[in-house]
Amino acid sequence: MPSGLAAAALAYAVWGLFPLYFHALSRIDAFEVVLHRSLWSFVFVWLLLLGLRRWQWFGRIAREPASWLPFVGSAVLLSANWLLYVWAVNHGHVLDASLGYFVTPLVNVMLGTWVLKERPRRGQWAAIGLAAAGVAWLTATLGHPPWIALGLAASFGCYGLLRKTAPLGALEGLALETLVIAPVAIVAFAFIGAQRGGVFAGTDAGTIAWLLVAGPLTAVPLLLFAYGARRITLGTLGVLQYLAPTIQFALGRWFFHEPLAPERLVGFAMIWAALALYSLEGVAWMRRQRSLAAGSAGG
Repeated sequence: MPSGLAAAALAYAVWGLFPLYFHALSRIDAFEVVLHRSLWSFVFVWLLLLGLRRWQWFGRIAREPASWLPFVGSAVLLSANWLLYVWAVNHGHVLDASLGYFVTPLVNVMLGTWVLKERPRRGQWAAIGLAAAGVAWLTATLGHPPWIALGLAASFGCYGLLRKTAPLGALEGLALETLVIAPVAIVAFAFIGAQRGGVFAGTDAGTIAWLLVAGPLTAVPLLLFAYGARRITLGTLGVLQYLAPTIQFALGRWFFHEPLAPERLVGFAMIWAALALYSLEGVAWMRRQRSLAAGSAGG
């Protein structure tokens, strides 16, 4: 339990600190940053698989072309999510990005209802309604929907849905996703290199180092999360998932000094209240299930 809790918390903390990393790369175009992240993640993950000698799954997947389709879709969604997130951080929208990941758990509930035909409980519907009211308030006060937040929540929610139904674990799934994206990145870098006289032409050593570290920085938190998720309760994991957007919100407000008007804060507060309701309802439901299970066992 302690090691699992520490691993999951560390994973979310690293994800929460990502704005600092992408801010260090603010001189690089967001699309190019995503290309580097995709390529070096591919190199790191496949070297890790080589070291762990975990190859059996690939032969089975290679013989079943239809099983690649979910990972092609998840690779596209993951790339779109990365691109929007990097662009948001480097254009002064860290608060909007944090809002997107606050909303994501509620998007997951809606996707489960629409696609997997799950039946949300009344408390979950109330949380979704309150969050929708918060989004409506932000739309009214901003003059337009919070597109960045909604785009991040929708892309990551759909990504999670595909990964939930896909037949591979965290590391193997990421390996296949990076395998899908890597050829695109290589072709794009060929064009970039031809125009500049080299992919890293005109780039200082420090920036190159930051770009190369994108591989482990992408894969290691995912592995920590996978380790922790198997060793702590779902309720604990559900609470920890708010650590990353909370850190992002704090960075956006007090490190990057992004403005937060009082009327906009009201919208954030409504969504935070929805998340609190969602979490408390989930904890209460799990306790009832345990009590029922204990009663059945005792009977």
